[in-house]
Amino acid sequence: MSSPDAAERHRRHAGAFSDLVRGTKDWEAPAPVAGWTARDVVDHLVVWFPGFLRGGSDVDLTPGPSVAEDPVAAWEAQYDAVQALLDDPATASKAFTDPHTGSLPLDQAVDRFYTADVFMHSWDLARASGQDFALDEEFAAELLEGARPIEQLMRDSGQYGPAVPVPDDAPVTDQLIGFIGRDPAWGAS
Repeated sequence: MSSPDAAERHRRHAGAFSDLVRGTKDWEAPAPVAGWTARDVVDHLVVWFPGFLRGGSDVDLTPGPSVAEDPVAAWEAQYDAVQALLDDPATASKAFTDPHTGSLPLDQAVDRFYTADVFMHSWDLARASGQDFALDEEFAAELLEGARPIEQLMRDSGQYGPAVPVPDDAPVTDQLIGFIGRDPAWGAS
């Protein structure tokens, strides 16, 4: 069974990322991820997810233009394709099977791995592009709570750098950003 929550969460958080993409003026601006630019943030999301989806299901996203060619159009094509997938109960409820995640409904896999990644990279793109943006505190708390018990697995994956220490009383969004290896005080120079 598909979850309307997964479709709505993608619409909300990937939609906010879409606004950041459209608002980015300098695609070569440095991003908080070492060695990345604003363009690299979008490229990461557009490149890794279709292979992940294909590897665990029979769903192939229709590719848009490359991020190198047109980052806005590349992102919008992917956003539209993923939203259509989640809005279609027949597709969203298909099985997704991966040796690392096990088997779960496709919409839950998208929600757990992709939408969460889009959410966290929204902070990166906002910082790289100098746009005013605040992460949703409730979703940040949910992600942080889910990540803490599997911290070593996450670090071992090579996808997350060492945690950046933040005060215990820091806002939950700063705690999440620090947990995933970013300095919450980072700003483009």
